[in-house]
Amino acid sequence: MIPELLEFLIRERAPFEVIDHGNVATVQVPATSRRALSRRVARVVILRDGEWYALAVLPATARLDLTELRRGTGRHALAFAMDDDLRRQFPYLTIDPLSPFGRMFGLPVYLDRAFAEEAEMIFENGTHRERVSMPMGEYVRVERPAILPLARAPRAA
Repeated sequence: MIPELLEFLIRERAPFEVIDHGNVATVQVPATSRRALSRRVARVVILRDGEWYALAVLPATARLDLTELRRGTGRHALAFAMDDDLRRQFPYLTIDPLSPFGRMFGLPVYLDRAFAEEAEMIFENGTHRERVSMPMGEYVRVERPAILPLARAPRAA
């Protein structure tokens, strides 16, 4: 886990569990359990409107409804940010993969309303070796995201 995220979660007294990808890959999981698990995996999308940046957090199985997010934020020029733009603007961010905690860096975060109803969230933590699981209620308490309807139909498998 990246040190900044670990320190942030400890400081906020947020319960979490680190999941090592190596251990997950060796376990045989039934298809129904994989589908249930995949609904809890977060995908973080980086957005911008000029020099204003934000994160959208939705299920990895869904697509972002950019029109709905524009309406919810009142930012009608909102578009997907390019990683290079973000690296220039925020050189201290670990972008690939990006965790759903924008507050650590002063970035607003928008969480999909249906995703917010899940019991837990599983997300990348700045490394490709492990993921983090935490109760969704704790994520909402710590991050304080704006909750809006953001997700469209599931992405094709």
